[in-house]
This record gives sequence, C-alpha cells and structure tokens, in this order.
Amino acid sequence: MKILLAVDGSKHSLAAADFLIKRAGWARDALEVELVTVHLPVPAVGRMGVGPSKANLQKYYTEEGEAMLAPAKKKLAAAKIAHQAKVLVGPIAETMVKHANAAGCDMICIGTRGMTAAANVLLGSTATKVLHLSAIPVLVVK
Repeated sequence: MKILLAVDGSKHSLAAADFLIKRAGWARDALEVELVTVHLPVPAVGRMGVGPSKANLQKYYTEEGEAMLAPAKKKLAAAKIAHQAKVLVGPIAETMVKHANAAGCDMICIGTRGMTAAANVLLGSTATKVLHLSAIPVLVVK
C-alpha cells in the first residue's frame, strides 16, 4: 500500500504521521510512504527586472521544505517505514492531489487543525479542498 503523507512541520501534520506509524500494521502489504510538503510559489514581481534568481528560489524551496519534512522523516525512519520525501511547489491541495495520482498512491493522509464547520466555511481548509479534489481515499487526522 502506498500512502501520500502530507506534512508542513506543524503539530497537526505530525499527528497524522504518528497515526500512520501506529497503524502501519493494518496494511496487508508492505507500507510505502510518499512523504511530501507543498510550498506555495513566491509571487512574481512582474517586469521590474528584480527579484531572486531561479537558483535562489529553488534553494529557498528546498531549505524550507526540508525543514518541514525533517520531523516526519525522523519518525518514519525510527519506525523503519520506507518513504520517499519530496518538496513540491504549487497550489497546495491541487499539487498534493496531482502528485498522489502521478505517484500511484492508494490513499492521502493529512492532518487538520480541527476547525469547526463554520470556520471552514469562512476560512477554507487544505484538508477540505483535498477531500473535494481527490478521487482516491483521503484520511484526515484530527
């Protein structure tokens, strides 16, 4: 079973990692985790001819992404769960679902902040958007 585990370094996303690790034995086949974090693109400055170079932007995405992935990578390694870690750039929910499909994942596991339904209507939620976009099962861990 291949599961996309989405993390952002928050305690809520690490709760999803802990949940997955504790229930790894549920999988009939060996569990494989596609560990991802998605970074929103830095907005373009326009035609002013200023701003960071592509190399500097890539370095920024990589450094920030690795910092967000590090705690979950450590937990998965300690639990001896095979995983591939990736830093993705794009609109968060859309990029996550697209990558899960391209990687052949059987499920997406994502944490949530546990907002009330009323707050989700007003503020939106990455987890809610993933639920709406994904054709594969989504496990939301509160």
